[in-house]
Amino acid sequence: MPTGSNSDTKWKGSREAWLDAAFDLLLDSGVDSVRILPLAKRLDVSRTSFYWFFKDREALLEALVERWREKNTQGLVRQTQAYAETIVEAILNVFDCWLDPELFDSQLEFAMRSWALQSEEVAKEIDTADEARIEALTRMFERFGYEPLAANVRGRTIYLTQIGYISMKTQEALEVRMRRIPAYVEIFTGQAPQARELQRFQARHGYTREGTQAASGTAGH
Repeated sequence: MPTGSNSDTKWKGSREAWLDAAFDLLLDSGVDSVRILPLAKRLDVSRTSFYWFFKDREALLEALVERWREKNTQGLVRQTQAYAETIVEAILNVFDCWLDPELFDSQLEFAMRSWALQSEEVAKEIDTADEARIEALTRMFERFGYEPLAANVRGRTIYLTQIGYISMKTQEALEVRMRRIPAYVEIFTGQAPQARELQRFQARHGYTREGTQAASGTAGH
């Protein structure tokens, strides 16, 4: 990446700024809106400065796919591999994804799946991501002693349920989500969560019974 003075950076933006603006347009209006001139106007920089960071629009779109792959696919896979003493704790680690957009961005996932309807290449990326995520969930169950078929069915159930909620753009109050979590955990794992496991999960998401925040894209939590 070219380097230069602060004034140069202000004039041409930065690679991350172009990507951030592209994601905003993707989320707001779909992939057809992700074009160089609207991005330059949004960033208040020269149109030609785009070429400091990307060869062309296709290179920008490829970078968007790569960022989504790292954010959502790798974010979910890492959560399936996070330390847990029980399968319940492991599932709650995965549920962190549905509550923390830094781990898994549901709005971005919806935008990517919408894009896939127009692009065979992006559709292939989605298929690859789905396979990798389900495989990671399957391996998580297998680590806790579930037979391969049962592990796969449970992993698929968790994942496809969540993708269904994202596709429906479901919104739920945080309190409603938290009330449903124990039942979801038991359905997905066959084990009822312990109070201390739920308390740790709630604490790391700052949940109190007074919370009435709305959240979207979560599997019925």
